[in-house]
Amino acid sequence: MIKASYLVENGIIQSIEISGHAEYDHSGKDIVCAAVSTAIIVTANAIELLDLNSNRELWIDEGYFKIEVLNNNEIVNKLLLNLEYTLYDLEKQYPKYIKNQKEG
Repeated sequence: MIKASYLVENGIIQSIEISGHAEYDHSGKDIVCAAVSTAIIVTANAIELLDLNSNRELWIDEGYFKIEVLNNNEIVNKLLLNLEYTLYDLEKQYPKYIKNQKEG
């Protein structure tokens, strides 16, 4: 199962940590893992393309992603909210394979 946790302070996402594998299907055929991976990559690439890298710390590894906000920025927050909404939508469609949890 993929687990996503969100640390939120004063309505602003401070970090998102995502770990695990959906195990919906075999590697290469797992549409849940593919959807989560795509959402993560789109978010990370958008932050980079908008030259907002100084506002975040990022860790990516096999089955693991974490982003921490270093400097609050409205655009970064909206991109992270978009990632959160996407992952909650995926949880509604595939509740056995992804779980979201908010802290703070």
